[in-house]
Amino acid sequence: MKSALVTGANKGIGLEVAKRLAQHGFFVYLGSRSLESGQAAVAQLNTIGLTNLAAVQVDVTSPDSIQAARTVIGEKTSVLDVLVNNAGISGGVPQPALHTTLAQFRAVFETNVFGVAGVTQAFLDLLGKSPQPRIVNVSTAMASLALYADLANENFAYRLPVYQSSKAAVNMYTINLAHELRNTPFKVNAVCPGYTKTDFTGYQGTSTVEEAGQRIVKYALLGPDGPTGQYFSEEYFPAPTTCPW
Repeated sequence: MKSALVTGANKGIGLEVAKRLAQHGFFVYLGSRSLESGQAAVAQLNTIGLTNLAAVQVDVTSPDSIQAARTVIGEKTSVLDVLVNNAGISGGVPQPALHTTLAQFRAVFETNVFGVAGVTQAFLDLLGKSPQPRIVNVSTAMASLALYADLANENFAYRLPVYQSSKAAVNMYTINLAHELRNTPFKVNAVCPGYTKTDFTGYQGTSTVEEAGQRIVKYALLGPDGPTGQYFSEEYFPAPTTCPW
């Protein structure tokens, strides 16, 4: 049985991704900061007949927690086929770039950037033992430099400087990771799930959790001829070739 780790999987999009991967026959490790929250999520999925799941405590801002999760999963499997770096935070009430504090930047980058890099590095050895390893980094259309460089476009007037900066950094990390792994079976991509109705957005949005989860899982299930080092935002750009970083 193939295996997958999804961070931030106790609710919202992460939980939907975990559910869909389990439905595809994966044994899924649901990563969450609170083990109890992860266990409750597993129990929720058990009620719909999914038993190929386990909760794993992982705080992506803590190297010790990441390593502990690597130890736990490594004791259960020698191979990891899919890693979905979903855990992320918005940073709370948006502040103008001119007045955002360094503490605000650091807090968001700890989760959204350093957490992605830390988890990826910790599990790279298990992923490398898979015949078709896949890494999906959850991004956002709000991180598109091409879109938001259009300063006069009212469609992009709403901005979250810290969150957007962190996800733009994730996009560049994705590109570089894919480049370094280009001669291997790895596929590494960034995916925007869309403006999704979850507690992350105050249940506002244009996409359902189900739609968002499907968009991410699609790239976790890529075949050997699938793309790598790309950014996909299917809600905004149905044709991937038109999707700007």
